[in-house]
Amino acid sequence: MTRPVQVVPAILSDEPATLDKLVRQAATFTSYVQVDIMDGQFVPSKSIGWEDIARIKPKLNWEVHLMVLRPQDHVAGFQKAGASKIIFHYEATPEPQKIITAVRKLRLKVGLALKPETPVSAVLPIAGQIDSVLFMTVHPGFYGAKFLPEVMDKVKELRRTLPEMEIAVDGGIKEGNIAEVARAGANVICVGSAVFLQPDPAAAYRRLVALARGEAT
Repeated sequence: MTRPVQVVPAILSDEPATLDKLVRQAATFTSYVQVDIMDGQFVPSKSIGWEDIARIKPKLNWEVHLMVLRPQDHVAGFQKAGASKIIFHYEATPEPQKIITAVRKLRLKVGLALKPETPVSAVLPIAGQIDSVLFMTVHPGFYGAKFLPEVMDKVKELRRTLPEMEIAVDGGIKEGNIAEVARAGANVICVGSAVFLQPDPAAAYRRLVALARGEAT
């Protein structure tokens, strides 16, 4: 089955006012976003937290990408704030099964994120218990980091192994490489600076969607 490619704007901010602005902006051209959360420990940078999102009450649907240590400490807060899916890092916990169980108890979808160096084999024992896999195509924690094309081999490997899995890719994706990412087998492509740092974010988003779906050149 061929899945339509979905382009998801990724929102990253360390200021509540900027978060509010980006969420409102995104709502003018999409109905779904990813919110990136960083704790300054798992990754060097630190962002806003669940309380900041809860205060602005986003009008669109959103998932959260937790780049944090002890993701179990964040699950309940983001459920309270309104997330529909919680994505946590395989490398952030020695017991991913416990995080999956905690998220499921809150009736949320759950995704597993992998750093660029983590092998596909890490996912396979728990693949039947998650809704998606998110491959990082940058080293997480920095906005606008350089795309690592070698991760596409892992996307292709997982697509061959688990044809029905939702596979997402995040990091350094722009007009010049988004079609390549889609061809590799990703059906969810997260984009940050290629949307929000452009003069017209809505137009940039529509252009990326067209490129990802092979509708533009």
